[in-house]
Amino acid sequence: MSPIWPQELSVSADRLLEACRTRRATLAVAESCTGGLIAAALTSIAGSSAVLERGFVTYSNAAKTEMLGVPAPLIEAHGAVSAEVAEAMAEGALAHSRAGLAASVTGIAGPNGGVPGKPVGTVFIAVAKKDAPTLWQEHHFAGDRAAIRAASALAVLALLLERAEETR
Repeated sequence: MSPIWPQELSVSADRLLEACRTRRATLAVAESCTGGLIAAALTSIAGSSAVLERGFVTYSNAAKTEMLGVPAPLIEAHGAVSAEVAEAMAEGALAHSRAGLAASVTGIAGPNGGVPGKPVGTVFIAVAKKDAPTLWQEHHFAGDRAAIRAASALAVLALLLERAEETR
């Protein structure tokens, strides 16, 4: 049975896992708009348990606050889809796990939910690393819901790979 995501996602997940194995790095992921797609792509590969320490699906604002410690006033001030919340999610995943690297993703996958200044396809990702600054990126993806979710997952895996390769 083939996975329900693009082959490119499996290739990226495999590349990330190999880089982490080589460096003995462990990962945690905090997902909102991807709803577990990143963790699913990673865990579809045999041996991923040596790298993926845990995943959080924090689709609601309450889940972001309760599971990751994202302050509710931060969400109220900037919106759940923001750089500030993506950073807090990644840092929360790092703090609530035993991983050395943690990534987050929050966005508007559509087809509804866009607002002025944050149209459908707006996605923020972040990667937190122990003893290093948290990096974040803003993306604007096009396509349907599945395409936006897949592109978001690919962006997270790419940023995680970049940070993992910094680990010596």
